[in-house]
Amino acid sequence: MKEEIVIETNGLTKKFGSFTAVDQITFQVTKGEIFGFLGANGAGKTTAMKMLCGLLEPTSGKATIAGFDIYRKTEQIKKKIGYMSQKFSLYEDLTVIENIRFFGGIYGLSGKQIKERSRVIISKLNLEESQHKLVGSLPLGWKQKLSFSVAILHEPTIVFLDEPTGGVDPVTRRQFWDLIYDASDQGITIFVTTHYMDEAEYCNRVSIMVDGAIKALDTPKNLKRTYGASSMDDLFYQLARGAQRTSD
Repeated sequence: MKEEIVIETNGLTKKFGSFTAVDQITFQVTKGEIFGFLGANGAGKTTAMKMLCGLLEPTSGKATIAGFDIYRKTEQIKKKIGYMSQKFSLYEDLTVIENIRFFGGIYGLSGKQIKERSRVIISKLNLEESQHKLVGSLPLGWKQKLSFSVAILHEPTIVFLDEPTGGVDPVTRRQFWDLIYDASDQGITIFVTTHYMDEAEYCNRVSIMVDGAIKALDTPKNLKRTYGASSMDDLFYQLARGAQRTSD
């Protein structure tokens, strides 16, 4: 059975004046895949992600997200995706349950859907005793897990995660990835950037960007074999060693 392609780019490019931030990137991501999008600071990851989310218009090239063209169908794209930034994105002066209900309303869910999905999130995260506490009072790891759960509250086709585990302890990072695996098993495609190379091992496939271009793309196992690397850290340093940029 042919896999369903939910992200497809062909020569996608973004220039700011004479500076080429993203240089003709081409790749596909399939339904339910966990796709790691890696690169050092300045590699062009953030710019590329903004184009894929419909927040930034490309200079040239083609791309479709959940079947919608990123030039002409940005509003339809926004309804099909979830997004979680590296910085915590919920309202800290609202309670856990208030945040879930608020974003459920933004996503256009019915009252019945919000009630049922709130119950599922509270139960899955073991937040029964904390659901009426202000989000600002929760530990960072719990905030990040809640933020991810809210990002997929509307059951999007794709969720974009921009360094979602930054600053989180190793045990909580592992728990966070359990949530990612669950979402993938439900058919949600995961597009994730991370600075933790051990997390790259958790992805089905990984692309590594250097100076705006994709320098490598394959499974972690195949990439390490191809480059004779002992670890993803070793591989990353091999590819990124000659990078010229220092910021996106």
